[in-house]
Amino acid sequence: MTRMQQPAITGTRSRVLGMAGMAGVAVAVLWAMAPATLGAQVRMTVPPQSEPVALQGATIHTVTSGVIENGTILLENGLITAIGADVDIPAGTRVIDATGKHIYPGLIDAYSTVGIAEIGAVGVSNDVNELGDFNPNVRADVAVNAESRHIGTTRSAGVLTTLTTPGGGLVSGMSSALALEGWSWEEMSIQSAAALNVNWPNPNPRRFRGFGGFRFGQQGADRPSYEEQVQQLKDFFAEARAYRDAVAAGEEVRSDSRYAAMIPVIDGVVPVVVAADGAAQINDAITWAQEEDLRIVIRGGQDAIHVADRLVAEDIPVILTSTMAAPGRQYEGYDGAYTMPARLHEAGVRFAISGGSGSLYSNRLPFEAGVAVAFGLSEEEALKAVTINPAEFLGLDDRVGSLEPGKQATFLITTGTPLDMTTDIEQAYIQGRELDMNDIQKHFFEKYMEKVRQYMRRVIM
Repeated sequence: MTRMQQPAITGTRSRVLGMAGMAGVAVAVLWAMAPATLGAQVRMTVPPQSEPVALQGATIHTVTSGVIENGTILLENGLITAIGADVDIPAGTRVIDATGKHIYPGLIDAYSTVGIAEIGAVGVSNDVNELGDFNPNVRADVAVNAESRHIGTTRSAGVLTTLTTPGGGLVSGMSSALALEGWSWEEMSIQSAAALNVNWPNPNPRRFRGFGGFRFGQQGADRPSYEEQVQQLKDFFAEARAYRDAVAAGEEVRSDSRYAAMIPVIDGVVPVVVAADGAAQINDAITWAQEEDLRIVIRGGQDAIHVADRLVAEDIPVILTSTMAAPGRQYEGYDGAYTMPARLHEAGVRFAISGGSGSLYSNRLPFEAGVAVAFGLSEEEALKAVTINPAEFLGLDDRVGSLEPGKQATFLITTGTPLDMTTDIEQAYIQGRELDMNDIQKHFFEKYMEKVRQYMRRVIM
């Protein structure tokens, strides 16, 4: 670069910087002048509970201890301290009249991607799948975007706790139990490593016929066979067990975060959620878990009813990923998925219902359970399937899933059952925090209703 060129470039840079500075000032001014509704696009995170609160007069659905008419629930420091029809309210307590309302525990989505997936068509906004087949050291909560717009819409549907779950590979990583309120993932995380996720291989992968009769698909030449994938799983668990034993014996070993993450799984502290739909998959996964001495939960369970006897005998619960699904095979009835919860309950299988895994679907969770009620499951059991059941399966029942003294004050105030789409969820509390119930959908509703109102005023004038 010559001396003659330098001043011209410097001048250009100066002008660009000057324009950028003015643009910044303009943005700041516009922001200050913007209407209040602009800030309503994102909900406001509220501070932790700072004073005792009592809600009086509501019908309280505890889930585990029946229904309390004209009840009172007392919360302090984020926990339920008393609940019943005759509760002494300490001096200095803020009393809220909830007469005519219903109080339910916050719903739990046992299989979600809320917080780690935003816009399906925008790859950089999704952080669900990791590279590689074995990632037990991946924890979903550290990747959570606490500003996700899906958090607000999910809460408005009554879902206050999610098991946000990574995907991909044979061992995807750890689901994290999240309370859907907080400034950061650290504040939201209830249990960072709530469950290890294993995607059980498909013994009968679909093949697709291409041009010229060429067959391709999951079972291509570059894809290990079913038997090879199962053996890879067994080998990985054997290596992790050898690592645990060596560490326990005080031997000098090279630190490996993958194997270290497996220790509580092998010790039976952390459950293993195995994604399996077909009867053969479920049976093979159960046999493998017995050999490995693991706490197992089946997720998916499309054919769970066909292995119900074994699930009951081995006391293995199932997380159904959707009740609002069309039949996947020609011989299945239209209502196969709709009636699955009722049939599993009749067979004695313990189960939970999830919202279908995607962050866009967690707000469907109450309706997934509602469909089960419409097709034969009692409302009481459907409510358990989205509250206490997933909490018990995943070791969270000491904190969430029902309304009991000592548990987190995480609940809904509604006009009726949250499983009915005509019910309004008027207010929600998470760990004693009275939530800002705004969300992006409510914001857009108000925005475009205002557009209609303005148009109508012009027409009338």
